[in-house]
Amino acid sequence: MSGRIPIEDVSPSVSCGRYPAKAVVGELVPVSARAYREGHDALGCNVVWLGPDGRARPFTRMRPGEPGQDRWHTVIRPDAVGDWAFTVEAFSDPYLTWQNAVTKKIDAGQGPQELANDLAEGVRVLKAARKLVPAAEVARVRAAVAALRDDKLELPRRVAPALELAELLWDHPVRELVTTGEQYRIWVDRPRALFSAWYEFFPRSEGAIPATADVPARSGTFATAAERLPGVAAMGFDVLYLPPIHPIGRVNRKGPNNSLTAGPDDVGSPWAIGAAEGGHDAIHPDLGTPEDFRDFLAAAAEQGLEVALDLALQCAPDHPWVTEHPEWFTTRADGSIAYAENPPKKYQDIYPLNFDNDPEGIRAEVLRVVLHWVGEGVKIFRVDNPHTKPVDFWHWLIGEVKKVDPDVLFLAEAFTRPAMMHGLGKVGFTQSYTYFTWRTSPAEMREYCAELVAAADYMRPNFWPNTPDILHSSLQHGGPPMFKIRAVLAALLSPSWGMYAGFELFEHVARPGAEEYLDNEKYELRPRDWAGAQAQGRSLAPFITTLNRVRRDNPALHRLRNLVFHDIDNPALLCWSKHDPDTGNTVLVVCTFDSHTVQWGNTTLDMPALGMDWHDRFTVHDELTGASYDWGQHNAVRLDPYLQPAHVFTVRRPGATPPAPTTPASKDDTRWTS
Repeated sequence: MSGRIPIEDVSPSVSCGRYPAKAVVGELVPVSARAYREGHDALGCNVVWLGPDGRARPFTRMRPGEPGQDRWHTVIRPDAVGDWAFTVEAFSDPYLTWQNAVTKKIDAGQGPQELANDLAEGVRVLKAARKLVPAAEVARVRAAVAALRDDKLELPRRVAPALELAELLWDHPVRELVTTGEQYRIWVDRPRALFSAWYEFFPRSEGAIPATADVPARSGTFATAAERLPGVAAMGFDVLYLPPIHPIGRVNRKGPNNSLTAGPDDVGSPWAIGAAEGGHDAIHPDLGTPEDFRDFLAAAAEQGLEVALDLALQCAPDHPWVTEHPEWFTTRADGSIAYAENPPKKYQDIYPLNFDNDPEGIRAEVLRVVLHWVGEGVKIFRVDNPHTKPVDFWHWLIGEVKKVDPDVLFLAEAFTRPAMMHGLGKVGFTQSYTYFTWRTSPAEMREYCAELVAAADYMRPNFWPNTPDILHSSLQHGGPPMFKIRAVLAALLSPSWGMYAGFELFEHVARPGAEEYLDNEKYELRPRDWAGAQAQGRSLAPFITTLNRVRRDNPALHRLRNLVFHDIDNPALLCWSKHDPDTGNTVLVVCTFDSHTVQWGNTTLDMPALGMDWHDRFTVHDELTGASYDWGQHNAVRLDPYLQPAHVFTVRRPGATPPAPTTPASKDDTRWTS
């Protein structure tokens, strides 16, 4: 603490200012600080903030928070991508000091003679204010000065013009004893960094022909995968994530279900990167050529999809790096290169990099690879297992990439200890996978989401109900209603969510004793009959489409910090809302976690969190069914997992314009697929 006025506990501050906080363009970023001073004179605080161009943005005054806590608050709204800086300033506010004293003395019955010094002090303060207010307001200030000096006026009339300047001098204060705090940084991304809907598919499975006794297997290509793009876009997704598209190693190639022996038609795991055809900057020849990939990117863009690539810093034994740079790997006592292990799991087809062997050489090569794909038009990377690489490496790499293109985003696939997950967010990862998949009760989900909101300054969650590696037991045994339940939770709790292909077909058959799919697509081609499933009503796609439409149409769902939970008396149900102060948009959700039985519950809503008084009545419009209801603080709900596992309400306040008619989601068939 230093300076005339103490300024402490500034937020947002990540690791005491070591790393920048995070925001996106247009987001309301809360800024707060603790500031206090001696005596009874009034204190003021404001934020000075600088854009990436070094230009100061408009003066932003802070307001006091809870009385007696000396906490000051405001919000700032960045308007450009890049590295921002802000500083909290504290100052003595002589106008507020004067206003407070004069008002109290007049209320106590003191007259002009007793207030002579106060009136003179008011003249001094207002004369200083004339130089600070807009030109159009100078006349008002001069008139107030004249009134204070006019001893022919009654006391209330002498001070009234000066007291009426309160709002003007709040926005344009006279500041004395100005103390400037430390500078803090905020990295501002494009909006997709916070709000996005991801879909993952294997391009080699789209249009593929599995091997038969008479016909060898044939991989799908970028051209055949492009035929799936309209279907993905129609569901409302905006990011298409592709597993690694590089050549796959032949040495120690895995067979179906991660078996150690691969046959001649087995395609291997895309994460076993590298072969004679090339490494991380090459494309698997079965998928096509670089030109084919560019055509795929263009076709995706036409559908409103941005392609994300996998960045997996590991190598197959026949990756070119293994022979060109054996020092980049770990050599065991017997002279062999160590393959990846996560005991008891073994990955004989993958060699992990050793970042302590020639770290500068590895850094330079990885940066070259990432910038190669950025040059091809890729602006999003899903990073495989970042927690198995040094944290300082990621801090360096992400920083270097953003120097070249600040629009590049990185999603951390780190299902690991909380400290590491949070640390990766702090050093620069744009988004993070989370423990969402394993939070299977309302109490667990509420507690976990509160943790994520508390970390919103640096860690942005991305909720996935499934991945190629993860088929949670709730989906294995919960029946089709559980797929709807998990989709509602993922899509409406977090501003970013994603799902792996097959979720919409209710794929649920697991490898015995494991939390992963039987006949895992990581090791074999898995073409799906999308059109047939849709025609037969065996697809969740219409429901997913509705969820993504609700997300897109409601600004409240584009944010994380505004998540508020409401009490409900049934532990099988979860109730939450999101409110956008800019538009007044509010979404209120009640969702069951029970996919087998009907559940009833009674809400006790936090009405101020909805922007209302405790006694207000309001209309809720269910975006899933098209029905509307009259609600208040206390309401009864009934959720049938087979008919309607959730209410997804948009809230209309008293006197607001009624919502436009909504086409309800179709009643998807709840039969399992074969």
